[in-house]
Amino acid sequence: MTLPTKAGESRAGASTRFLAAFRGSNVEPAAVTHPTTLGQLRASGWESVPVKEELRRNAIVRIRAGEPLFPEVLGFENTVLPQLENALLAGHDVIFLGERGQAKTRLIRSLTGLLDEWMPIVAGSEINDDPWNPVSRHAIDLVAERGDDTPLDWVHRDARYGEKLATPDTSIADLIGEVDPIRVAEGRYLSDELTLHYGLVPRTNRGIFAINELPDLAERIQVGLLNVLEERDVQVRGYKIRLPLDVVMFASANPEDYTNRGRIITPLKDRFGSQIRTHYPLDAEVEMDIVEQEATVPTVADLTVVVPDFMARVVAMISQEARRSPHLNQRSGVSVRLSVTNLEAVVANAVRRALRSEETVAVPRVSDLDAVAASMSGKVEVESLDEDRDAEILQRIVASAVLSVFREQVPGGTHRAIVEAFDEHEGVSTGEDVGSAAYAVLVAEEIPALQPAIDALLADEDDAGPAVVASAVELILEGLHLSKRLNKHTAGPRTRYQART
Repeated sequence: MTLPTKAGESRAGASTRFLAAFRGSNVEPAAVTHPTTLGQLRASGWESVPVKEELRRNAIVRIRAGEPLFPEVLGFENTVLPQLENALLAGHDVIFLGERGQAKTRLIRSLTGLLDEWMPIVAGSEINDDPWNPVSRHAIDLVAERGDDTPLDWVHRDARYGEKLATPDTSIADLIGEVDPIRVAEGRYLSDELTLHYGLVPRTNRGIFAINELPDLAERIQVGLLNVLEERDVQVRGYKIRLPLDVVMFASANPEDYTNRGRIITPLKDRFGSQIRTHYPLDAEVEMDIVEQEATVPTVADLTVVVPDFMARVVAMISQEARRSPHLNQRSGVSVRLSVTNLEAVVANAVRRALRSEETVAVPRVSDLDAVAASMSGKVEVESLDEDRDAEILQRIVASAVLSVFREQVPGGTHRAIVEAFDEHEGVSTGEDVGSAAYAVLVAEEIPALQPAIDALLADEDDAGPAVVASAVELILEGLHLSKRLNKHTAGPRTRYQART
């Protein structure tokens, strides 16, 4: 293939420019002019590098540019990510250790972004054979036969990632390979390497391979990975072959004091270059950012969904409080998925309420927090001697979160005026069947003392319409009740707040 050159540009310069444009392209390979034979690839000046060197090189470019290596993974900037960057620069295989819902798998999958966008392989290769150094019998024979006319395929970086969830029934054949009886039946001899059916690891040659929940893999199967991590090769059955693979290995595992289902054998753990401990969000701000990124808000025609900052903070604090609760099994963890599903449940309840009342804006309120009972139950493990206390424990966690946000967001100097106003008022009813307009009337005509607290709560909100004001009123009233400044009586869907007697 002849590369087009610019005026005064050498052939080598044209090759460099072509490769830079090609590697940065998002266009399908069929729509891009690229080398299609070994000879054309040789003329282009393309060089093959090991996967670890490829990851290191691209990581260095981002680090120098001040760009985040993993922009979609939040909360690890000062803890996990520096360790991972060190591992990449050192060329280590890595095992991530942490409880459920700590973005271990997401972090591993994000590593494909550090691979070159396109990579050439010998056409028809099942294990991504390097055109300069083929290892499979198919590729070796094809290169020997065709020489510079050997056809090439181009593989996108997303296809260079392999993943296996470790289960007790995972076999060596799944990971490494096995004899293909169909190929034997076609007339090939068992001694013919072409009768092999390659497993997941060889098929991820020149890429990244990940094993999730590694301790669940049977110990005798873990032994089969020792050569992959140390000698960088695999051996299939009794074949007298050796496939030198270029694979970077990543694994995830829960702490061994929690997972009693198995363990990582010592020789295998020793072969991982780095072991990195993950963690849950360290504060509510990070938890809120993750929820905003991950949560799915219902889309309904003619209905606007608004989630005030203080309600998102309440949802985040529920998870934070749960991680501190002595009544929950902390060894099993409280996943960030709890925050995501809690927000989705609360918003869904607000949308349902808005649809029934024919309002055009749906805003979650404290009264919508009853919906989290369903979303929390399957994600936390309650440790209680009394079997019937699960609901009570979860309610206490929610109440603690509401009280924490109330104390943080509503200035203490506004409390007394509201409490004194209730001394002269018969009480306030809240609930699903109370429309936003009723709260607006309450603030404007019945208890104006609520206004300074509302203003402080909504200081950073873009929308301070009646529905948002209603949400703020409920948080203030519930916070005063939890602070033992107001009485609260619940009957069916209605809650009534009154002065303490």
